[in-house]
Amino acid sequence: MAEALILGPADPAYADTVRALNRRFTGKPDEVHRVHDTGQVVAAVARAVHTGRRIAVRGGGHCYEGFVADPEVSLLLDLSGLASVEWDEARGAFAIGAGATLGAVYRTLFKNWGVTVPGGSCHSVGVGGHFTGGGYGVLSRRHGLTVDHLHAVEVVVVGADGAVRAVVATADPADPHHDLWWAHTGGGGGTFGVVTRFWLRSGGTSPDKALPAPPAEVWLHAVTWPWASLDRDGFDLLLDNFGRWHERHAASDDPYAGLAAALLVPTRAAAGISLRTTMDATAPDAEQLLRAFVAEVGAGVTPAGPMTRDSGKAAALPDAAAPRRLRWQWANQLAAGSDLGLRAKYKSAFLRRGFTPTQRAAIRASLEYAHPDAQLQLDSFGGAINDVAPDATAYPHRDSVLKAQWQVYWADPADDDRHLDWIRSSYREVFADRGGVPVADAQLDGCYVNYPDADLSDPDWNSSTTPWTELYFGANYARLQQVKARWDPTDTFRHAQSVRLP
Repeated sequence: MAEALILGPADPAYADTVRALNRRFTGKPDEVHRVHDTGQVVAAVARAVHTGRRIAVRGGGHCYEGFVADPEVSLLLDLSGLASVEWDEARGAFAIGAGATLGAVYRTLFKNWGVTVPGGSCHSVGVGGHFTGGGYGVLSRRHGLTVDHLHAVEVVVVGADGAVRAVVATADPADPHHDLWWAHTGGGGGTFGVVTRFWLRSGGTSPDKALPAPPAEVWLHAVTWPWASLDRDGFDLLLDNFGRWHERHAASDDPYAGLAAALLVPTRAAAGISLRTTMDATAPDAEQLLRAFVAEVGAGVTPAGPMTRDSGKAAALPDAAAPRRLRWQWANQLAAGSDLGLRAKYKSAFLRRGFTPTQRAAIRASLEYAHPDAQLQLDSFGGAINDVAPDATAYPHRDSVLKAQWQVYWADPADDDRHLDWIRSSYREVFADRGGVPVADAQLDGCYVNYPDADLSDPDWNSSTTPWTELYFGANYARLQQVKARWDPTDTFRHAQSVRLP
C-alpha cells in the first residue's frame, strides 16, 4: 500500500490545506495527511491514536465554525484525494468518495448516467460534511434530502482497545452495523469516525434508475424589490406573503413540489430584497405556476425589477427578470452559490410557519445595519423532505416549510467584533421570547447541524432551557449518543459540537 503524502508547516501546499473557506479560521496542525484510499486513512488514524494526537478531517473546507481548525488538532486528514464517483455493480449503488465536491458529483452523475442527488447549490462544498448533516438543495422538495438516498457508508472507526478498522454500514435493518449507517443520516460530521465512501441508491439497481433524474429543463427567475420602494408595510407584507405561501404549498403532492425559492433579505445598505426561483419546467403549467407564485409573493407590494447585484453568496441574475427556460445543468451552474473567501458568521432556524409580526419587526429593525454584506436568507422547504418520519433518519426536521439562515461577510479582522455582535444580537432579538434561539414549538423547529453555530452552546446567547443538542437533533440525540458509545467509545472523533458520550 502506498503511503499518504504528509505535509508539514514548511511545505508549500500546507498553508492552503489548513485554511478554511471562512477566513476567520486557519488551523495549525503538525501534520496534514493527504490520503487517497481507505488504507491510508486507517494508517493515519492509527498514527494519531498511538501518538496521542488530536485528529480532524477536511473535505471541502466549508465548516462554518472552527471545528477543524481547532488549535488542539495536531493531525489533519485531507480527504480531497478520495474524490471518485463511480457505479458499484456489486452493491447496485453509486460509490462516492468522501472528498468529492458537490459540483463534481453533479457533473459526473448527470454526464454519465443522467441522474443526480438533491444536494446543495454551492458546488465546492465537500460531500463528506454535507451528506452526513442531511444534504439539502433545490431539488429536495421533489426528492427529499441526500441522506434519504443513502444506501451504505464506509467509516474508519476506533475501538475501545485503540484498534483502527474500516466498517461498512448499510440501510438494511438486519445489518449488525445498521446503527452506524443511521447516525450518518443527519448526525453531523466529526463524531463517529472518518467517512471514506458513501453508496447512494433509492431506485432500481441499474445506474440510470438508482437515483433521481433532474428535470430536463427548469424555469429560472430572479427579481429585486429596491429598498427605496419598500416602506414598513411593504416589507412586512413581502415576508408574510412568502411565509404563508409556503405554509399552503408544503405537501409533496402539491403542484409546486418542483419549485425552490430563496428570499434574500439584506440590510438597507444593499440594493433590496431579492427573490430567486427555480421551477421544474416539465411539470404541467409550470410557467403559469411560477408566475402565479411570484405574483402571490409580491401581492400588495411595489413591483420588482431585475436582480442586478449579488446578495450574499447568491449571484446576480439580471437576465432572469422574465423567466428563462434552461437545460437543468446550465441552470444548476448559473444558480450555484459563490465562494466568497471572506470572514463570515452564520445562524439558522427551521420554520413550521412563517415569521410572526413581532419577529418580522425585529428582522426589519436589524436591517438598519450599515453593512451591505449581511442578510437573512429564507429557503423553500417541505415537500418530500417531510414525507420521512423524524426518527427514520438522524435528521429530525421533517415538518418545516422554510429554512432560515442569517449571514454576514467581511474582510478585515479588525471588524470581527462589530459584525459578530450584529448577527448575534439580530438573531437573539427575533427569538427573544424563547431565550434567543428557535426552540421547537408549533412555529419553529430548531437549527440545521450543517450550519454549525457555536453560540448555541453559549448561555450568553442561548438563555433558553433547550441545549444545542436538542436544537440540532431533537428527540434523536439520545440514540446518537448510544451509537457514539458503541463506535467511538474513546471519543477520538470530537469537536465543540460533536455528539457527546452518554
